[in-house]
Order: sequence, then C-alpha cells, then structure tokens
Amino acid sequence: MADNGTFYYSIQGTAEGTSYNIIYQDDEDRDFQPGIESLLAGFERSMSVYDDTSLISRINRNDDVETDYYFETVFSKAKEISLQTEGTFDISAEPLFRAWGFSSREKNIPDREKVNTLKEHIGMDKIKIENKRVIKSNPNIVLNANAIAKGYSADIVADFLDKHGCLNYLVEIGGEIRLKGENTAGEAWRIGIDRPAEDNPIPGQDLQVILQITDRGVATSGNYRQFYIQDGQKITHTINPATGYPVTHNLLSTTVIAKDAITADAFATAFLVVGIEKALEWVQKFPDIDALFICDEEGEYKVYYTPGIEENLIPA
Repeated sequence: MADNGTFYYSIQGTAEGTSYNIIYQDDEDRDFQPGIESLLAGFERSMSVYDDTSLISRINRNDDVETDYYFETVFSKAKEISLQTEGTFDISAEPLFRAWGFSSREKNIPDREKVNTLKEHIGMDKIKIENKRVIKSNPNIVLNANAIAKGYSADIVADFLDKHGCLNYLVEIGGEIRLKGENTAGEAWRIGIDRPAEDNPIPGQDLQVILQITDRGVATSGNYRQFYIQDGQKITHTINPATGYPVTHNLLSTTVIAKDAITADAFATAFLVVGIEKALEWVQKFPDIDALFICDEEGEYKVYYTPGIEENLIPA
C-alpha cells in the first residue's frame, strides 16, 4: 500500500527475450498479469525475431503473409523516424549486425566489399506495405525491429492499464519505460540512469544520475555493454547503417524522454549512432523530445542534457 492509502501491485516476468517489471495502482484489487502476458505474447507472435513462426520472421523469409496492426504500427513509425534521422535509424540494417557478429555467434570483421554489398539491400526506402503485404525491392532485405519494438510493447501495456482505469503506473520492458501518475510515495516516478562503464554489467547497480519524471516514455541506449575486441580493436554493437561500420565516437549512453516509449526507443538508438554533436543539434528540432547524453571525455563521464529536463534531474 502506498503512503497515500492507495494499493500498488508489482508484477514481473519475461517477454521478447528480456524481462519486464510493472507497478500499477488499482483500487479494485485486480490482477492484470494474465491479461498483460496474453497481450505481450500476441505482440511477440507479430514482432519477435526470436520466434521462427512470428509474422516478422515469415516476412524475412519472404512468405506470403498479411501484415497485422502491430507490424504496421511499428513499420510506419520506423519509417517516419528513419526519415527524421537521415537514415541512421533503420530496421532493415539487420544484415550488418549479423555480418559484424551481433546477431550471430561468429565474431568477425567483414571486409569493405562485404559491407558495400550488404548496404545495397539496406534502407527504409527499399521496402513498403501495400494492401497488407510487405513489398521489398530485393528478397535479401531482412528486418529486425528490436530497437523500437520493446518501446512499443511498453506503450501497449500502458494502453491496457489506461483502459482499465489505472491512474498510476510504471511499465518497464527490457529497459524501455512508460510512466503515468505517481509512485508509491505520491511523487513523480524515479528512473535511474546507469553509469556507462564496461565494469557495470548489472542495470541499476551503479547509477550516473536519477531522473524524476512522469506521464512520458523513457528509453536508454548504450554501446558499453555489447562489444567485443578483435585484433586489439573494440567493435561496438552500435552500427551506422549509412556507413555500414560500428561507430567510434565518445557518446556512450543516450536517454530520450518522449510522449511515448516507441518514439523514445527509436530516437535513443538514432542519437547513439550519430554522436553527441549531431544528437544535440537534432534534438532541438523536436520540441516533444528531451534527452540526456553521457560521454567519455578523457576517461571522465560528462553528462549533457536538454534544458527541458534540468528540473527533473537528481544526482545519483
């Protein structure tokens, strides 16, 4: 029970190859976990690349299948944000991740010829939906929406809770978050942003800053946990679809605050691709978006953020 006398419930589970944590307030003493798990299972049947029978997996195999609402929503938003970010957010870049060893077991550095060949089949302009069918300019086009789908799944659960009259909740799926109302202390929700160090493998263990905020979507992308070293070279999992190569700048972590988690999720990825200077320039174009960036400046972590969230920041 919260300080203000209302009842909060906490549920945890797994979905989309990751975990979820949901806190919600409900005066009618309802257990929403079965309904939420059914909802997330339906979403996975559409968008999970880990499920060979899912809609997106079948589209990747060029099966003759109709799109559904989830796929169309994610695809449309991905296309929109790809245009807004000059192609740096691109759900068709999956072949590059496989080539660099991040969607496959083999870790290897592809040669320039291989990268250039793959780039010919990458780009949101090469794929569209017509009459509930995905039309590809080339059958080798493969989609992976993980950089936007987890955010959207948080929005789906938030909509579910809204429809059931929940005024206060926190939905977190794989680190992407949707917030509404107040926490159990009757305050805006508090979200910890991890210190982006290679020796900080457990989320929430060592925080750089705390964000106190509500009624928004929040997503964080970082390239400090997923990487490998080959021939003395650090290969990060943040790959620029425009160049075909992993990024090498000093931006380690990007947190985006937007009206919903699907938007925050995609922009967090795009900003991490382009680096701090371009990200700070871009974020000014979008008044509905705020962001926090953590950079490595000569071994020290430097935090940059948009003016709109200054009052929401609490030192960790």
